[in-house]
Amino acid sequence: MSQRMIAGRYELLEELSHGGMGDVWRGYDAVLDRPVAVKLIRQQAVTSPQMADELAKRFRREARITARIQHPGVPQVYDAVLDDTHEQLFLVMELVEGVPLSAYVDPARPLPVSWAVAVAAQVATVLSHAHEIPVIHRDLKPGNVLVARDGTVKVLDFGIAAILRTDATKLTATGTPIGTSQYMAPEQVRGGRITPRTDLYALGCILHELLAGRALFQADSEFALMYQHVSAAPTPLRQLRPEVPAALEELVLHLLRKAPEARPADVQEVYERLRPFLPSVGQEPVSGETGPDGAPDPTGLFRHPYAPRSRPRPSATPAPSGESVPAPLPVPAELRAEIKEAYAHSDALLEEERFAQAAEVLSEVIEPAARALGAENRQVVELRTQRAAIRLLGGDYRAALPEFTALADAYGRIAGPTSERARACRAQAARCRAELGQVTEALTALESVLAVVRSVDSDVSEEAIELRRDIGMLLLAQGRAADARVVLEPLHADLDVVYGPADELTAEVGEALALIRLDLDGQER
Repeated sequence: MSQRMIAGRYELLEELSHGGMGDVWRGYDAVLDRPVAVKLIRQQAVTSPQMADELAKRFRREARITARIQHPGVPQVYDAVLDDTHEQLFLVMELVEGVPLSAYVDPARPLPVSWAVAVAAQVATVLSHAHEIPVIHRDLKPGNVLVARDGTVKVLDFGIAAILRTDATKLTATGTPIGTSQYMAPEQVRGGRITPRTDLYALGCILHELLAGRALFQADSEFALMYQHVSAAPTPLRQLRPEVPAALEELVLHLLRKAPEARPADVQEVYERLRPFLPSVGQEPVSGETGPDGAPDPTGLFRHPYAPRSRPRPSATPAPSGESVPAPLPVPAELRAEIKEAYAHSDALLEEERFAQAAEVLSEVIEPAARALGAENRQVVELRTQRAAIRLLGGDYRAALPEFTALADAYGRIAGPTSERARACRAQAARCRAELGQVTEALTALESVLAVVRSVDSDVSEEAIELRRDIGMLLLAQGRAADARVVLEPLHADLDVVYGPADELTAEVGEALALIRLDLDGQER
């Protein structure tokens, strides 16, 4: 798989979006083994090597300021990279998984009031931290606001409008304006002074659009649209949607006043006026409050503040035990080549200890392979097993646990619940649990697997020895020294015979036993 490499460390994997300022790519940081977003600034914005150098300098200046916004709703910008020709600038940013707010605007179905207000309130909290510095966004719009899967709102591209000076567009300018005129405050259109109240106007445009299901102003040309922002009165929300509370309509109209000094004093005032329309702590949503089907719920942050992570969803219901496993399908030649290439690429990344990316490479082929061959096709299951093993090696136990659990069930259906692969996946799932602090559950699972191994194989088989060692060490980690001794003493005797006293594992278990005896003898004294 050939990807374009930026600065010798950032790989461009796939295009995520195509916008006015530039294209955004999903990328990978090969040095830190983490996904990133890479924004390629459009070539028309970089007209010469000198312009590229100036942009890079401006970026560094703005990025230093933007980096001071310490808020989870602000994805961080990591790096600015000029390509070898000095004609293109790449901004490397934190990758955020979410859906742009613009995807939820639908004239046929305006969003629930609490949903829209919860988004606006979260944006307001972000702006409050930025304006304190002060950093002004300058290009706030639904496309720059993401709603993550857990309902948290992320405001993108802080400082990028300043880097590109998108507020330099004037009403009398000719050609294509730079920026987003749909959300441009009158002072931006005129080329006037930009203040935090400029962002408040854009927030008013967004909230109006979420509640009305359509943009604040509509026109056939950019010029006409900008003219409306300067001169036209906005339509009050209750004329478009009568159930909108009067006080909320009043707030939106206040945000949309033409003169900056006539708008709310600051974003803190805006938040306080939004609070009455937010759900209370512990209050569950009623019918019609949850937003579009399948959409995240931004009100959850207010209903359950500081709540723990949601529990992982249970894996898909396994096939009934009496159901036969379908016969394997032949693998198409093209897919076989893709699988081979994915293994090779993943192995190369493993050599560099880039575990997260190695797992991602396999993920890209697992989904099409599962669709073509079935989720429990031998090659698909082997790919899933390799991905789970890589996640375990990379320390991503939270992702590896459900994968190993599902694989144990799959191997149980394919080869039987006591088969070697099913046992191995159950043991690996238990090790993930131990790493995640679920020691009691891990011990129970490992003891269950050991019982099966003893029934089908020797107590000194490689698999049994590894399980006995893990059980003993987990008991010791729990402070159950006496129980650990019961497990580890016969294991040490077996290791001494099978592998010899100089073996690394024999020595490790012997050292653990020495510490246990010291501890127990000390307690007896």
